[in-house]
This record gives sequence, structure tokens and C-alpha cells, in this order.
Amino acid sequence: MRAVACCCCCHRCCQFAEVPEPGRIFHAHCSSIGGHDHDSYPYSEPVITVVEYDPAWPEHFAMLRNEYAAAMAGAGVTVVAIEHVGSTSVPGLAAKPIIDCDIVVREAGVVAASNVLMSLGFTPLGELGIPQRWAFKEPARLSGTNTYVIVDGCLSLRNHLAVREVLRNDAALRDEYAAIKRQASVRAANIDEYGQAKTGIVQKILAAAGLSDGERASIAGNQVPSHDELPR
Repeated sequence: MRAVACCCCCHRCCQFAEVPEPGRIFHAHCSSIGGHDHDSYPYSEPVITVVEYDPAWPEHFAMLRNEYAAAMAGAGVTVVAIEHVGSTSVPGLAAKPIIDCDIVVREAGVVAASNVLMSLGFTPLGELGIPQRWAFKEPARLSGTNTYVIVDGCLSLRNHLAVREVLRNDAALRDEYAAIKRQASVRAANIDEYGQAKTGIVQKILAAAGLSDGERASIAGNQVPSHDELPR
């Protein structure tokens, strides 16, 4: 187990299979990123792919939202909201090309919403150390997406929305976050190291959003199993 300030897509790392011609990809063999030369990086090729913002990402999210909304309505499940979260929800932000989607329900609707996702081919993964947020492994046809069922008003949801709104409205923090993501993508040996490298900046973003010291400490203290402990 490791403590990590989760910013949505830490439950696994995957490639987004159908992003149409994404922007420039940041590789470890670039001559200089963040003021460091190639020789300073421990890995010859990046484990994590971070690309420039793709204007098609909101369209991909909209397709997911429409499918999920129709399936939930067909099963009689009340949904509070379906939110595009994570870095691909922030215009102009470099990101792993993965669409993160929160299906927001009241606590009483968690099981029913989860059952709908399983009927669509998702495999449940549990909370993975993030309270009141349930992760799922997507079916192959939705490769490159992360979908969660999350309780309305919970701290985990407020974390996701706070990061999104601050980065949408604060260009300086957005650029700082992007630079750290690029550095982490070429330095990290795996997705777990990548997430740990972002903990400090995520805490800074949450402070800018007005989350209390206690709330930020709670988020930082989430015990997320490593990918060695729980492959996914």
C-alpha cells in the first residue's frame, strides 16, 4: 500500500486507442525537458505517455456520457451527474490520453449503477483505497477510458472536481502541473511512481481550491494498492 494524492486516473495506465492524431508526444529521448538532458533520465523510453491537449477529448467523453446515461436510465438508476474529470477535461492541459468519467450517484444507488456497468462489460475493481469511489476495468471496446461510480458530495468527488475547476481557471497552475507531468512521464519506472511524483502539485492545486488542511491530509493519506500488489 502507498499513500497518494489521487487525481483520478491512478488505478492503471493504458493507451487511448482511438484518439485521432493527438498532439506532440513527450518522449524520454527528447533533447531537453524541464531543463534536464536525456542522459539524466534512467529509462531509454517513457513508461507513461503524455501528449498535448486534444480538442477531440470532450467529444469522446460525450459519447461515453450518452452511453452511460442511456444504460442507467434504461435500468431505472437515478444518476446525479456524469462528469468528465482528470487531465483530459482541462482544455490546454497536456495529459495521458485517457478519458476519466465519474458517474455520480447517491449512496443508495452505488450497487445498481455498478450492476449496469457490469452489464456493459466492465469488471469491478473496488474502491482501490479511494473512499466512496468504485473503479472498473473497461471492456476492450472502451480501451483508454477510466470509469468510476462515485457518491455525490463525497470528498473523493470534490477532489476530482476541485482539480478540474482550478486547472481550468488558473493558467499558471495548469502550466506548472503540465511541466511536472512531462518530467514524471520520462522519469517514472511505472504508473505508481508517476502518481507519487505528482503528489506535491496536486496538494497545491487542492489548497488553491480551498480544501481544508484536514481534507487534503485525508486525500494524501489514501492507501492505494500498488500495481504490483494488485495488477489492473
